[in-house]
Amino acid sequence: MKRLMEAGSLLRPISWMPRPLPIRRLFFPNFPRSVKASSKFPGAGYRGPKPKRDWVAEWVSRNDDVVRSLPIYVGGFSLFVVLFNRAASGIAPVADASSSSQSRADLLTLGLAVTNVLTGLVWLSIRPKSISLVNPQGVECQKICSDLPDYVVSELLWMWESLSVVTCCRSLVIVYEGSCLLQIGVAAESNGGNTMEVDAPKLIQGLLYQGVVKSGAQSYLANLSLYPGKSELPFLPSNTQAVILQPLGDKGIAIIGGDTIRGFTTADQAWITLIAEKLDATLSRFATNLTVTMQD
Repeated sequence: MKRLMEAGSLLRPISWMPRPLPIRRLFFPNFPRSVKASSKFPGAGYRGPKPKRDWVAEWVSRNDDVVRSLPIYVGGFSLFVVLFNRAASGIAPVADASSSSQSRADLLTLGLAVTNVLTGLVWLSIRPKSISLVNPQGVECQKICSDLPDYVVSELLWMWESLSVVTCCRSLVIVYEGSCLLQIGVAAESNGGNTMEVDAPKLIQGLLYQGVVKSGAQSYLANLSLYPGKSELPFLPSNTQAVILQPLGDKGIAIIGGDTIRGFTTADQAWITLIAEKLDATLSRFATNLTVTMQD
């Protein structure tokens, strides 16, 4: 009996739990565990999947003139083949194409060839206009209201630095409660060679200012040369390409001039709106009875 008890103590069950497989091994058993990249050996580098290249699109972009003139070559070659086949086959010319199937086929081929030639001519005549950066013609200026607190001035300068670095902004004017608080960047040159100052009362009476403040929404003049309201912004360089008119609440406006047609993206416009709301909240606390004097 004692021996049986000793044997039972030796044969007691051992608890064992199987180790669960990682989820990656369960669902992706053949997936490689890691992608190694090493610079110890020459030629070693990224060994993972490489992005595919669109060889056709690259070739077309590099040979734009050839692709545009290709229908002309195809149409001209087709015309030559049709005329040569007509002359070599010995078929007499007829006035009525319904007299033979060969004449109808030649007529259809001639129509397709002429269509190809005309398509090539259209492709060569219509080209997308390249949009390039234009250097503003004017003088550099930095005029700030002297009665503003230092932290308001620093916020105005931060707004200018942010816009000039991130976007195509080259001119910035802030008009608030009938006064010009900031004129910075490239400005138009007056007759004496000085900076043309902003006439705030005249600007406020204009249709551009009234329309933006009344609507309370941003106005984007993507190609300023096409808008007759350009005459209301004489303080901007004459070759300013694009302008954003951003309302500052119902008390002012920010005028942002760019050096590229359609240079301000949708993200830029949304970002400028947020900056303008922050600036309006800051200026509204110091907008009572401001006596504006401009300093260089």
